[in-house]
Amino acid sequence: MKRRAVAAIALASVVVIGLAVHALLPDIAATDIAGDALYAAAAYAGTVLLAPRLKPWLAASIAGAWCIAVELFQLTGIPLALGGSFPPAMLLLGTVFDARDLVIYVAAVVVAAVIDTAVARPGKLEE
Repeated sequence: MKRRAVAAIALASVVVIGLAVHALLPDIAATDIAGDALYAAAAYAGTVLLAPRLKPWLAASIAGAWCIAVELFQLTGIPLALGGSFPPAMLLLGTVFDARDLVIYVAAVVVAAVIDTAVARPGKLEE
């Protein structure tokens, strides 16, 4: 199977699971952490989908940078205002800054890169 196809399946799966966590589970610390990890996993899968030839650690760096940039953008208050007028924006941009999220993003993209490396061993997965 091609790496891009695996990334597309992973991205779709992570988005569905993330939406289910958001919609069906109570808003507690554990679901917030799960949502952050799923967001980072989606960023990783999206990065690989767009650039399947990237090495896993470079894809993790790009996805992690995206997640950190979005989290820091929340310090401006713009995502919170956008979410107030268009609630789906909250799913992509979040609302308020939380330093814990930065740690979760880094950990999640590292896990994604480790999984990608294991799955994409030479001969197992095409670009």
